[in-house]
Amino acid sequence: MDASSSPSLSEESLKLELDDLQKQLNKKLRFEASVRSIHSLLRDRYSSSSPSLRKQFYTVVSRVATVLKTRYTATGFWVAGLSLLEEAERLVSDASEKKHLKSCIAQAKDQLIEVDTQPTESSQGGGYLFEGHLTVDREPPQPQWLVQQNLMSAFASIAAGESSNGAPVENALGETASLMQELINGLDSIIPEMLEDGGPPRAPPASKEAVEKLPVIVFSEEMLKKLGAEVECCICKENLVIGDKMQELPCKHTFHPPCLKPWLDEHNSCPICRHELPTDDQKYENWKEKEKEAEEERKGAENAVRGGEYMYV
Repeated sequence: MDASSSPSLSEESLKLELDDLQKQLNKKLRFEASVRSIHSLLRDRYSSSSPSLRKQFYTVVSRVATVLKTRYTATGFWVAGLSLLEEAERLVSDASEKKHLKSCIAQAKDQLIEVDTQPTESSQGGGYLFEGHLTVDREPPQPQWLVQQNLMSAFASIAAGESSNGAPVENALGETASLMQELINGLDSIIPEMLEDGGPPRAPPASKEAVEKLPVIVFSEEMLKKLGAEVECCICKENLVIGDKMQELPCKHTFHPPCLKPWLDEHNSCPICRHELPTDDQKYENWKEKEKEAEEERKGAENAVRGGEYMYV
């Protein structure tokens, strides 16, 4: 359904449509169309929406910004996203939401400026074939591991040629020595790259902004009755008493603020359940986002197999 032709949608129907559009953002071929639909709904329905629906609009728009930063970097995607972000920033009234959207708008503009100021290449031969489609961009440089692999193949070919073709010894030795030197020079760059690809990156500390926003609650008699007299701060192991100030993580686990701070200065997760807080490390956040999407794709594939979608007779 075209979003612009459905002004009479009930809020529940609109929430379902926004949920569906948010899922469509993960499909590259549907991204721009989904952003346009979200933009149309935002423009037509936001002002008359309930607080909960406004919150959902903000969540979906924030997701657009996240996908742009972590997955889709083509100029057309950024242009569509920037238009949506500017519309949302104009409509929202919550100060924290407006601040976040302004930050996203600045990042989008920086990205577009960076693209505009890149040195222009000759238009002839600029594209390359990728998955059967001619792209408009230059072919990306080969990763170091592939360069090294090609050098090893060339080295093996020369070695085989020496024994079978009887090539002049001085020529073969010179070519072999040159390739060996290139391999040695490349080791410094390929080994760290291989180590980085070997597993997940080390989790950085929690974002300072996220830590500052953690609520502080006062341990009450009601909480004592609910949790029991032996309840303790799991970091310092002291029993909690009525009147203690406790800092609450999003997972609802609580700790003494002086105990929690050193932990979050080095970690980004709850000491009990490992629920993660945001970090200031964009590289780690990008990795986490890609891992989440990969997990969703794995689950989708498993569900499809269980449902028989990929079974053939």
